[in-house]
Amino acid sequence: MATRIEKIRNIGISAHIDSGKTTLTERILFYTKRIHAIHDVKGKDGVGATMDSMELEKERGITIASAATYCEWNNHEINIIDTPGHVDFTIEVERSLRVLDGAILVLCSVGGVQSQSITVDQQMKRYKVPCIAFINKCDRSGANPFRVVAQLKDKLGHNAVALQIPVGLEADHEGIVDLVTMKAIYFDGDSGETIRVEEIPESLMGLAMEKREVLIDAATLFSDELTEAVLEEAPIPAEMLIDAVRKGTLERKITPVFMGSAYKNKAVQPLLDAVTQLLPCPADVSNQALDLDQDEAQVTLTSDAAQPTVALAFKLEDGQYGQLTYIRVYQGALKKGDTVVNVRTGRKVKIGRLVRMHANQMEDISEISAGYIGALFGVDCASGDTFTDRSVNLTMTSMYVPEPVISLAIVPKDNKAEINMSKALNRFSKEDPTFRTYVSEETGDTIISGMGELHLDVYIERMRREYNAEVTSGAPRVAYRETITRRAEFNYTHKKQTGGSGQYGRVAGYMEPVNGEEFSFVNEVSGGSIPTQFIAACEKGFRNCLPKGPKMEFPVTGVKVVINDGASHSVDSSEMAFQAAARGAFLEGYMKAAPVIHEPIMKVAVETPTEFQGGVMGSLNQRRGMIIGSQDEGPMCVIESQVPLAEMFGYSTVLRSLTQGKAQFTMEFATYRQVPQSISEEIAKKHQEEKKNVA
Repeated sequence: MATRIEKIRNIGISAHIDSGKTTLTERILFYTKRIHAIHDVKGKDGVGATMDSMELEKERGITIASAATYCEWNNHEINIIDTPGHVDFTIEVERSLRVLDGAILVLCSVGGVQSQSITVDQQMKRYKVPCIAFINKCDRSGANPFRVVAQLKDKLGHNAVALQIPVGLEADHEGIVDLVTMKAIYFDGDSGETIRVEEIPESLMGLAMEKREVLIDAATLFSDELTEAVLEEAPIPAEMLIDAVRKGTLERKITPVFMGSAYKNKAVQPLLDAVTQLLPCPADVSNQALDLDQDEAQVTLTSDAAQPTVALAFKLEDGQYGQLTYIRVYQGALKKGDTVVNVRTGRKVKIGRLVRMHANQMEDISEISAGYIGALFGVDCASGDTFTDRSVNLTMTSMYVPEPVISLAIVPKDNKAEINMSKALNRFSKEDPTFRTYVSEETGDTIISGMGELHLDVYIERMRREYNAEVTSGAPRVAYRETITRRAEFNYTHKKQTGGSGQYGRVAGYMEPVNGEEFSFVNEVSGGSIPTQFIAACEKGFRNCLPKGPKMEFPVTGVKVVINDGASHSVDSSEMAFQAAARGAFLEGYMKAAPVIHEPIMKVAVETPTEFQGGVMGSLNQRRGMIIGSQDEGPMCVIESQVPLAEMFGYSTVLRSLTQGKAQFTMEFATYRQVPQSISEEIAKKHQEEKKNVA
């Protein structure tokens, strides 16, 4: 690991589902000589892509878990994480972007900016990750990369600037024109490994000049030197132009755009050049940690191996030799035999084995220094834990974890399956923060919750394969919420007289709806009517009511509780008495505050041939959907809508039969919204029946 820090790139490849991320990674590994043969994602040859090492991934032709690898190009070391495109595995993208310095956003030249591209872009913005765009599949019929550049500007708000133009499109796609050097580049040989540089074809010269003007114009904002050269009409060296674009990219004010076809082995090598030339090294990126000794004050970390160690565990995997913990070192170094502290638990951890990953293969190393990504063996921790040497008490800011929106009841087939199921659930919930599991108090069933049907499907399948746990699953359940719609007063006295000392506490105040927060507690008690030592007990009593609402036993959200009066007794008052008084006050106020049920609303984007547009819109309307807009994109049409999750079960089958299997849809969580009265009554009826059956 002796590479200088300026020569390191930690990058992710992310995109909408089926845009060609894994295919692109496969080509990158081939050209950097990490693999010696190219395999297909769909695995027709029985091998499958290198990065899809999970059997399920090979079968379904999708990426489920993000995989890490590294390679070398132009004396630079590139650590790559290939992330899933499917929205159900969004946490994998989230945790990868959390530790990366730069990213390649892959877009399809036919589909353009799709729904999941927007989600990925928001994630990049959240972690301020500089990116370059690669418009893939220029060989497909209907390819229009300049339309995609326009979409990058309009839909995502990027200052997208093309650094290349294609030589031919669809079946005639031969290569690219590099607008920096003003040369045409072709890719010969069976796998595009031989690069041929020629003069720009006459027919493309006008377009190339025009697009180069646009590029120089955008770059002049980041270089006085370049502006001067333009004004003096002096020749512009390639290095000067690249330096200006790099500066704009690092500030996230320019998104350089590259074009090609990964499947047809066109233009992957210039993309690799761009990664080394334009994306940041670890030292270019500012990373913050929170100092727990200084009231969580922000501390800027430096990529210096001599400083105190700070490292983040961002992903867990259960390997054949125990738990494998993927780790990014932000400062200092992790060495074999070192003792570090897990900041969350305060436990000391001795580092035994350190490895570097190449998909599912690994290589032993003696240290991971600042700026690198590696993995540890045999360390017990959770995803998102920070490790430091004992000299500092810093923690990395945690990543954003969306709440699950769908639940399933699962029942093991026999005793053996039950033991294996609990092992599997234990591991999955440790690995994936969006996957939750609990036992229902009413029915005694094991409930699993996650981000979508596919998400839970994959985990049930993994239970069967990896843990030999045969389980049957019930119908999916929606994660409803309860909330209140108006202000209501409460004044509750808890009085209990048993033998000896009794219990006494009175709590008064009001509750009201609050937006954007789950729960807020305000203490306005004056004059000591509730002694200060019991205020925390009151808050605890109110909080204990939130997991199960009084109306339908769904979790309660969006409630603000204000206490302003009460009473206590010198002998009979205790923390327990005030907790009980707060619970009674909550029930009293809640039922007066006109409680309602909220349901998860999903953002659904359907891509369908234009002839089926009417039928698809009708099918969404039938499902209580609200059409937000539709766009014609050549022969295809994209319909965007918001539909309640409860209505979306089994929609893929309906859509297939409606469009002769030609349409596809993506779905992700958008917001919570009030359930219509008629549906609310249905849910209440169902709930009553379930309770009866259990009783």
